[in-house]
Amino acid sequence: MEVSQTGIPGLVIVKPRVFRDNRGFFLETYSRAAFAAAGLDYDFVQDNHARSGARGVLRGLHFQRPPATQAKLVWVVRGAVYDVAVDLRAGSPTYKKWFGIELSEDNFLRLMVPRGFAHGYVTLTEDAEFMYKVDAPYAPAEDGGIAWNDPEIGVDWPVADPLLSEKDTRQPLLAEAGTPFVYADRP
Repeated sequence: MEVSQTGIPGLVIVKPRVFRDNRGFFLETYSRAAFAAAGLDYDFVQDNHARSGARGVLRGLHFQRPPATQAKLVWVVRGAVYDVAVDLRAGSPTYKKWFGIELSEDNFLRLMVPRGFAHGYVTLTEDAEFMYKVDAPYAPAEDGGIAWNDPEIGVDWPVADPLLSEKDTRQPLLAEAGTPFVYADRP
């Protein structure tokens, strides 16, 4: 597997080795030993799977507040999404900066999103299945988020009029919500 830096401390792209032949393909979707050897030593405790049946479904920008923060390893197994992570760690050299990448069933890329980030994605295909591992269980009392279209963040989403959940239409701006995260020089 190859690990590439994004320019935001701790946020990395993971490209697995994919073996293809006339029958299809094979890859390891996750190897704890390979991740640890690459300096990505996470203890994942839960896998999640989401499906969207339309282009333009936007989910985000979400996070869990302390003490229930989560790191996520995200990828797509069907279709394609534009995936976004926003650095919300106060004191980080990249505070309020965002990174976006297309994740698809064709490119096999993964994004490792450390704790202290808001995360979201928008579907680029009619049918998209999104998978992710987390290193802490879902904690409803610590569920948080910011507006997907917060002008202070300025994410350049590739869809003009996304389909949102009721929850995501009510997320606050970062200036209203503030950040519960602090940068610690190590993601």
